[in-house]
Amino acid sequence: MKTPIKILIGIGIAIFFLILNIAENESSLIAETASMKAPLSQQVREGVDNNLKVKGELNESQALRNYFNTDNLKESLLTADIIIVEVEEKYSAAEIVVFMILIGVMAIIAFVLVKQGSKQTSREYDKMSSVEFSTQKESTITFADIAGNEEAKESIMELADFLKNPEKYQRYGARMPKGVILYGPPGTGKTLMAKALASEAGVDFLAVSGSDFVQVYAGLGAGRIRNLFKSAREKGKCVIFIDEIDAIGKKRDTGGLGGSDESNRTLNALLTEMSGFKGSEGIIVMAATNRLDILDEALLRPGRFDRQIEIGLPDLKARQDILKLYTQNRPIEDTISIEKIAQQTVYFSGAQLENLMNEAAIYAARESASFISEKHIDRALCTVIAGEEKKDRSNIKEEERRITAYHEAGHTIAAKLLSSENRVTKVTIIPTTKGAGGFSMNIPHDSMYHRKKDMFHSIKIALAGRVVEELVFGEENITTGARNDIQKATEILVIMIRQLGMNEEVGIINYDILMGESRGAGERLAEICNKEMKRLYAETKELIEENIHLVHAIAGELMARETLKEDEVNRVINNFKVA
Repeated sequence: MKTPIKILIGIGIAIFFLILNIAENESSLIAETASMKAPLSQQVREGVDNNLKVKGELNESQALRNYFNTDNLKESLLTADIIIVEVEEKYSAAEIVVFMILIGVMAIIAFVLVKQGSKQTSREYDKMSSVEFSTQKESTITFADIAGNEEAKESIMELADFLKNPEKYQRYGARMPKGVILYGPPGTGKTLMAKALASEAGVDFLAVSGSDFVQVYAGLGAGRIRNLFKSAREKGKCVIFIDEIDAIGKKRDTGGLGGSDESNRTLNALLTEMSGFKGSEGIIVMAATNRLDILDEALLRPGRFDRQIEIGLPDLKARQDILKLYTQNRPIEDTISIEKIAQQTVYFSGAQLENLMNEAAIYAARESASFISEKHIDRALCTVIAGEEKKDRSNIKEEERRITAYHEAGHTIAAKLLSSENRVTKVTIIPTTKGAGGFSMNIPHDSMYHRKKDMFHSIKIALAGRVVEELVFGEENITTGARNDIQKATEILVIMIRQLGMNEEVGIINYDILMGESRGAGERLAEICNKEMKRLYAETKELIEENIHLVHAIAGELMARETLKEDEVNRVINNFKVA
């Protein structure tokens, strides 16, 4: 505890006891002079005047004080025929002086404490408004360490040239972009691109997260923005990287109070710092987000974030390059085909590919194998997609295995019949740690666009498991195994109808915009989606009924062997397929 507070507490205790002593004297005098029946001192008797007024001083008798300091004091006074009692208190000059000095000292100490508290609050605010950022000038990450997204990489390499050779562009009157937004799915390498830019240009890299500026205290977020740019200007040329900028850069509510809340103040501070009112030559602000569509328009205008660069999921060629990058320093078996792995990892991000190879390396290390083999990669692929296989399966009933086998057989047959370009590389009824009773690994083909019929096929493949359960075991015996399938099918259908205009009844409109104008739009959308889902379910049921013999064949093989590879699935279908 600090010394001024200790002094203040000590003085407070002293005043408390002083006042308590004065109160005790006053009550004792009243009690002492309250009754004529009690023995009084000579001084008190001399103060009696016709039983109407009693004046007295404190008597030493503690018994009398205790007796008369009770709730029946008024009754005792009336019994003694005493109508008025006056108690004269006399305080010495020394007591009054001490009391006034104590009050004055308390006031002075209180004033000092308030002033010191104000300074401390200011210091604490300055400390809280300073944002912590990771900085590195000598980084080993270069553009050579990044595979895929060649167009995005080329655009960012141009920024590195801007920082290293500004006079080259000044000759043509070109202005260096103030900011760059990197957007795309998670794990595609947005942060890696920013680090490579700072490393190639040889400048400081100041990395922060958008959540660092989200504070409950008013003004802290804006203060941190100002301190961040102040630190950047002190360093000269540098790269500021704000990850997850949508935490502070969301669109402002035009119907509200116009920037009165904390999030808007933080965004306004960022807009001001990037507007060029203050010298910021040589500073590039890079930001990453998964949702470019929710950012404020003022943030994306030229002069702030001049460029928006998409960092998308890698295509087949890019996946091969990424896999080569992550296998070059690992002991890989010569028979492993990088192209085959790339074909099996459609829609994998760069981070997922790195995780895949890391899991394969862990499995090889567990076995103390000489090389990472295809077996390790296949197991790692299943782990990344569906989770680890459960080792103890003794508690699984035979009927549950049969239900799972038919469920996965339904997915497999629907995929093979509807999407010939897709590959079913593995089907298993072994449960996993992610809660799946089994799974079929349906690998779609690489495509720039998703056609309407392909999206319908994806919905039917997802519904096929539930359809088979109904046909084989009866409508009353369908299970919860289709929960994720129904969720996936619903998500695809809602996107088709709500955003892509792929429904004749809705027309070519975006329901996201319409729902902001009409209260009944959501209910209408649900009705249309439900009607369309029933139609697709009926078509899936018809397809499975026509090919139920193939479902029985695949389910029988799964019951016997638990897992089927792609060639084994194709062999079973070819053997039982009716011409």
